[in-house]
Amino acid sequence: MNSGSKMGWRGILGFEYGIVQAPLGPDISAPHLVAAVAKAGALGLLRAPDWESPDYLRGLIKTTRTLTDKPFGVGVVLAFPFEENLKVILEEKVAVLQISWGDCTRELVNKAHAAGVKVVPQVGNIEGAKQAIEAGVDGIIVQGLEAGGHVLGQDGLITLVPRVVDLVGDREIPVIAAGGIVDSRGYVAALALGAQGVCLGTRFLATEESNAHSTYKRKLVELDETAYTDVFGRARWPGAPHRVLQTPFYKEWRSLPAHENETNQPVIGHSTINGVDKDIRRFAGTVPNMTTTGDLESMVMFAGEGVGLIKEILPAGEVVKQLVEGAQLIIQQNLK
Repeated sequence: MNSGSKMGWRGILGFEYGIVQAPLGPDISAPHLVAAVAKAGALGLLRAPDWESPDYLRGLIKTTRTLTDKPFGVGVVLAFPFEENLKVILEEKVAVLQISWGDCTRELVNKAHAAGVKVVPQVGNIEGAKQAIEAGVDGIIVQGLEAGGHVLGQDGLITLVPRVVDLVGDREIPVIAAGGIVDSRGYVAALALGAQGVCLGTRFLATEESNAHSTYKRKLVELDETAYTDVFGRARWPGAPHRVLQTPFYKEWRSLPAHENETNQPVIGHSTINGVDKDIRRFAGTVPNMTTTGDLESMVMFAGEGVGLIKEILPAGEVVKQLVEGAQLIIQQNLK
């Protein structure tokens, strides 16, 4: 494995490998997935609840620490209330605070740094990257339009990553590419664009340890097409377009009129999410987790454009191993 370190592409942010497991909402990247990723030498990210739940979040962090002594991080969506959750993240001194969907301010970064926590925002455009650099962040995840789930920007990864890399210049801020990357070919392509790491969501969703419902995982293997839409979760999270699997339900309702949303829709199932029992209404933006019951086939299933490359459910550690070994092989054989 030593050849990798000589190439300078392996580690980022103090982690063995330049591989990040995206924080999968609302609770899909739970302790078992994050711990498995951490054990494999990559950066696993828990997802903070979308409401203030500091005690529950502390429990998630502590549970993850019983499963691994390796470092990991927590992702926070700034579009939802987060101050109490943030306090816990900093008190617990996790390795990395990942943030998205909000302003990455110098104040927030300083607060995290004072607690010894690194800050890595996810951005979807050049403006977001500029703001992040000015705030003094430790790394930047650049999300392309190819990504699954809620998508920040309008640009494809192949053009956005080099622009952010140029903007960062010689600063010690690793750029991490996200969106449609599921295997070692995508990893090496991102490195060729100037990124130092990759962030994968859909590939880690389709793992044995992820908290996604088995039906959702099966659909990730069975279906190949995604769509960029706004039909799910309009009331809960307005102005947040998303990429979803093109399920039969989605195809039937893709033209949902703009004035419609989930609030007046029938309840189609139930989930326990971060310790709270929730009704799942039709068009809710909540994917099925392991506790979900009801009409799973009619629930949203987020996925990135790389889903067509996912042929099986793997252990998370195996995903990391295949990414690293495959990338080394490509570099040795093709890019000497």
